[in-house]
Amino acid sequence: MSNSLPYSTKDVDYDNAKFRHRSFSKVITQNLLTSNLKRDCVSCSTGKFLFLLLIFGVAYVFLAHSSSDGVVSNGQEIVNANNSIVDTPGKLKRLWRKPPRLPPRLSPDEKGNVIGVGRVPGNPDDVRSMWIARQQKVKEAFVHAWSGYKKFAMGCDELMPLSHRGVDGLGGLGATVVDALDTAMIMGLDDVVAEAGSWVEEHLPERISNKGQVNLFETTIRVLGGLLSAYHLSGGEKGMSLTHAGPKPAVYLETAKDLADRLLSAFTASPTDIPFSDVILHDRSAHPAPGGLSSTSEVSTLQLEFNYLSSVSGDQKYSLEAMKVMEHMKTLPKVEGLVPIYISPHSGEFGGDNIRLGSRGDSYYEYLIKVWLQTGASINSNTSYLYEMYKEAMNGVRHLLVRKSIPNGLVFVGELPYGSNGGFSPKMDHLVCFLPGTLALGATKGLTKKQAMEKNMLNFEDLENLKLAEELTKTCFEMYAVTSTGLAPEIAYFHTEEYSEEGYDGGNKSSEFVNDIIIKPADRHNLLRPETVESLFVLFRITEDPKYREWGWHIFEAFEKHTKVDTGGYCSLDDVTSVPPRRRDKMETFFLGETLKYLYLLFADSSLVPLDKFVFNTEAHPIPINLKK
Repeated sequence: MSNSLPYSTKDVDYDNAKFRHRSFSKVITQNLLTSNLKRDCVSCSTGKFLFLLLIFGVAYVFLAHSSSDGVVSNGQEIVNANNSIVDTPGKLKRLWRKPPRLPPRLSPDEKGNVIGVGRVPGNPDDVRSMWIARQQKVKEAFVHAWSGYKKFAMGCDELMPLSHRGVDGLGGLGATVVDALDTAMIMGLDDVVAEAGSWVEEHLPERISNKGQVNLFETTIRVLGGLLSAYHLSGGEKGMSLTHAGPKPAVYLETAKDLADRLLSAFTASPTDIPFSDVILHDRSAHPAPGGLSSTSEVSTLQLEFNYLSSVSGDQKYSLEAMKVMEHMKTLPKVEGLVPIYISPHSGEFGGDNIRLGSRGDSYYEYLIKVWLQTGASINSNTSYLYEMYKEAMNGVRHLLVRKSIPNGLVFVGELPYGSNGGFSPKMDHLVCFLPGTLALGATKGLTKKQAMEKNMLNFEDLENLKLAEELTKTCFEMYAVTSTGLAPEIAYFHTEEYSEEGYDGGNKSSEFVNDIIIKPADRHNLLRPETVESLFVLFRITEDPKYREWGWHIFEAFEKHTKVDTGGYCSLDDVTSVPPRRRDKMETFFLGETLKYLYLLFADSSLVPLDKFVFNTEAHPIPINLKK
């Protein structure tokens, strides 16, 4: 213990202080005050050199600072505040000062190439011009679709673009005319508005009086919804007056009332609050579908339209009948908020165990949140039970239906074909791609995410739903990108630990997710559906992330490349995994009513049909929120 330590007390102090930051000036000051500084410095050549270097550095800093009020013009001169040129320590300054790092400059040709491969230009004016140009392309596509319909199928429900004729598959009410009418208004196509509006005024009332069987759901969302939206957008009560073409707004309202009066028989003829599925228009009678069951989504996707009609007509009978359905469904047993896809109008009970968010189940969940939003989105309103049902259902979706694919972890929503006690199916209809938009809308109530955050509106559950919305939107887009045509199939399956099938990929071998998505031969058709572009539109409006616009543009280009018919119109496809794809002779009404409308709004300014002022019915017809407030 008498031996001296191998280091001094000063070294111990240094070790204990090494995690405390000390400035350079403090180090110098402390050393100047140290009594042994002179001896240490002069006792070795290294100390002498460091001392001289310190003196030289102080002198250099002083000289550089004395001319710091000038602006460097080149390596030899400085222009001062009086615009006179003064000398600098030229060689020394050039030696010690590095030139500034400037971003690389692109030539005009290089800038054009960057934009051409889908990357958004940096200049805000250039970005805006690019999206205006793309919006115009969508408008041209609508005109092309309408021209084919007008030429070969005017007054029919749908166009068969390959055989150049029309077909009545929806009851013969000219569904394409009415479905496309408000799209033309939003796009500012007054010629089309005049043509479609004149047809409605001259022919639709007679069709409604004389036609036979129609489906309650399809007629409500396409024809009744289209008429009511046209009424508002053409300047009906507190309307937008987007156009002065076509008939007066009252024509649309009176036609809608006549149609709704006949559709009411589906409610009044049923022994329960659940309406029958089919209506005979000319004698105002109704009957159940073959087999006796109604689709859950169909009976619960009538309320936006009937509520709005009551609001503008002053007659509450429409809203009362439609809302009885939701009030009844509130009382029925559910599986964590999830419901089977069939319901009986005779017993008022659900039929079967099949739970899914695809066909026959989808828009039940959509209207839970949208009807609540339509009435003002208040937790104290008489529709607040719908919001509670929606929240419970989305928790159930996350718990029971959401899974990840392998090997790359795409988030998807599967099915429970035999209820919660049966097996899980990794099957996801394209129809399920409505869900991301609905989740985002339910989280922010139509505001942007930024606005909702500033208002402290988003709780943990909202943020979880918004995250799920973004993940599912990516999956829906990858269902397009994974195929050879760039268009999604009607149905996809997902590779999981429990489920795998070889040889059924989408055909695009360069896709990162080619092994995650399985597309069976019977599911490879594309019907020009809107659900994915609907969610892209909503997600862009809410998150303001430009990737959703880019994804929408890729989808639009694929539609243009593979479904456009030279003589007019667009066609469905039989197989999206092969090029060239086999074509199907049909253009669904929703291509004009929904798909092209959502693409146009995706590329438009967010002030056009804003999400905090409108809800879109399940056929993309905008309905104003809380009109009477």
